Amino acid sequence: MPSMDGINTSALYKLHALLLKTGLHDDPLHLRRLLLACAAAAPQSLSYARSLFAHIPSPDIFAYNTLIRAHAHSSPSHALSLFSQMRLAAVSPDAFTFPFLLKACARLHLGQGLHSLIIKLAFDSDIYVQNSLISFYGHCGSVQLASKLFQEMLERDLVSWSSMIACFANNGFGFQALDLFQQMQLSVSEDIKPDEITMLSVISAVSSLGALELGQWVYTFIRRSGLELSVSLGTALVNMYSRCGSIDESIRVFDEMPVRNLLTWTALINGLAVHGRGREALRVFYEMEKSGFCPDHITITGLLVACSHGGLVEEGWQVFESIRKKYDMEPLLEHYGCMVDLLGRAGLLYEANDFLERMPMKPNSVIWRTLLGACVNHNHLGLAEKVKQRIYELDPHHDGDYVLLSNAYGVVGRWVEKEGVRNLMREKRISKNPGYSIINIDQVIHEFVSGDSSHPQSEEIRTFLVSIIENLRLGGYTPYTCNVLHDIEEEDKEHSLGYHSEKMAVAFALLRYKDSRTIRIMKNLRICHDCHSFMKHVSDKFDREIIIRDRNRFHHFDKGSCSCRDYW
Repeated sequence: MPSMDGINTSALYKLHALLLKTGLHDDPLHLRRLLLACAAAAPQSLSYARSLFAHIPSPDIFAYNTLIRAHAHSSPSHALSLFSQMRLAAVSPDAFTFPFLLKACARLHLGQGLHSLIIKLAFDSDIYVQNSLISFYGHCGSVQLASKLFQEMLERDLVSWSSMIACFANNGFGFQALDLFQQMQLSVSEDIKPDEITMLSVISAVSSLGALELGQWVYTFIRRSGLELSVSLGTALVNMYSRCGSIDESIRVFDEMPVRNLLTWTALINGLAVHGRGREALRVFYEMEKSGFCPDHITITGLLVACSHGGLVEEGWQVFESIRKKYDMEPLLEHYGCMVDLLGRAGLLYEANDFLERMPMKPNSVIWRTLLGACVNHNHLGLAEKVKQRIYELDPHHDGDYVLLSNAYGVVGRWVEKEGVRNLMREKRISKNPGYSIINIDQVIHEFVSGDSSHPQSEEIRTFLVSIIENLRLGGYTPYTCNVLHDIEEEDKEHSLGYHSEKMAVAFALLRYKDSRTIRIMKNLRICHDCHSFMKHVSDKFDREIIIRDRNRFHHFDKGSCSCRDYW
C-alpha cells in the first residue's frame, strides 16, 4: 500500500481501482487507508470522499472522524452535517471527534453549544479537547472564556500555551500575549520549548504593538533557541520590523533568509511601500521576477501603493496595465482604488475622476472618499462638493467625509459653508472620531487623545508642549490654522492645534527620554499638515528621529525633513 503523504486525486483513484480489482474494497483495514487517502487529498477529493462514505453500510467512529477532519477546513458546513448524521446513527463521539469539529465551528463562528455537549459526555478534561476549545474561543473572539479554560487546566502542553498566546495576539491583546509567553518560559519544563507556531503568534503580537525593542528581543530569542529561519518565520519577521517602523531591519532579515516565497517578497514590497521607498519597492519586485516568482493580487496592490506614496505616476500606470497584459489577471476593486489614490495625490484630479467613472465595476464609498481627500489636499472645492454628493448616496453617515469637506471650506476661508457642514453633522448626530496616539515607554503603553487631559502627567506635558511650540517659533515654525474646525480667533485656533494627540505624545517622550533614542508613535488618523510641520521642526531642534505610523503610512522625521518629502 502506498504512503498517504502528499497523495493526489489521481493516485487516490488508482488506489481505489486497485482495491476493487483485488476485492479488498470492503476490508475494514484497507477501507480505512482509502478514507485516509481521501483526507490527505482534500479539498479536491471531498466530493469523492462523501460518495465513498455513502457506500459504507455502517460507518464507525474512525470513518466519521476521518471525514469530519477532511471537511473541517475547506467545507466546515459538511463537517457539521456529518456530525449530525453520526449522532442520528447513534455512533458515539470520542476524544478525536471534537478537535476536528471545533475547527469547523471556528471557521463558521458558531457552535458555542458544543462545549456543553463536551462537558456532558465527559471529554472536557481531555487535553486535546481543551486545547481545541481554547483555539475555538480565540477564533470567535471570546478571549475571556478561552483564558478561563486555560487557567483551569490541570495540565498544559506546548499546544495549550501556543493556543492561548495566539488567542491573545489575534484579538488585539498584544501585551497579554507577550506576558503569557514570558510566563511560559518560567513555568514549563525544559521538554516544552516554543516552536515555530508559538513564535509566529509572538511575532504577530509584537507587530500589532509596533514595539521595536520587543521585536529585536524576539528575533534574538529565535536565533538563540536554535529555531531555523524558515520561510514562515522569516516572512513574519520582515512584516514585523516593517510595522515597527524599521524597514532596514526588514531588509536585513530578508537578505538572511535562505529560502523565500511569494509572501516573503510581497511582505518586503509592502513594507517599502508604506515607508515611502517606492523605487526600492519596484527594484525588489524586478528582482522577484528574475527569481522566478509571478505576482498575485496582493503583490500588485503593494506595488501600486509604492507608486502612489512615491509620486511614481508613469510607473503606476505600467503596473496597472500589466495586470491584464502581462499577468493575465483581472484588476480588483482595490487596484482601481490604488490608481485613484495615485492620480489624486499627484494632483491629476480630473484624470482620477474620469478613471473612476469608467471603472467596469461600481466604485464603493471608499474609492470616492479617496478622491475627496485628494480634492481637499489640492484645494479643489468644486470637484470636492460633487464627490461628496456621490459619497452621500452610498454612505451618508461617515464622519470623515463631513470633516474633509469642512476642512476644504476652511482652507479657502468660506467659514459660512464650513459652519453649515458642522451644523449638518450635529443635525444628523454624526460625531467626529477623536484622534489618538499611543507611545510605548519602557513596555508601558501611553495613550493620548486630542484635547483630552486624562493622562496623569497631562498638566506637566501641556506646559512643556507650550514651551516647545514657543521655542520652535523662533526657528520658523508657524502653526497651520486653516483646517481648524471653527471660525475663531487665531490665538484660539493655535491653542486647538497645540494639543493634537501626536504632539502630546512627542512632548511626553521628550520629558521621559533624556537620551537620543528614536521616538516611535502610532496614530489612528492621518497626520495633519500642522503636526507634520511641527514634527519636522522638533526633529531638527532636539536632534531626535521621530517615526509616526499613521492610518496610511510611516513618516520618518529627521534633521528637519520627512521621508515622505512632503508628498503624502
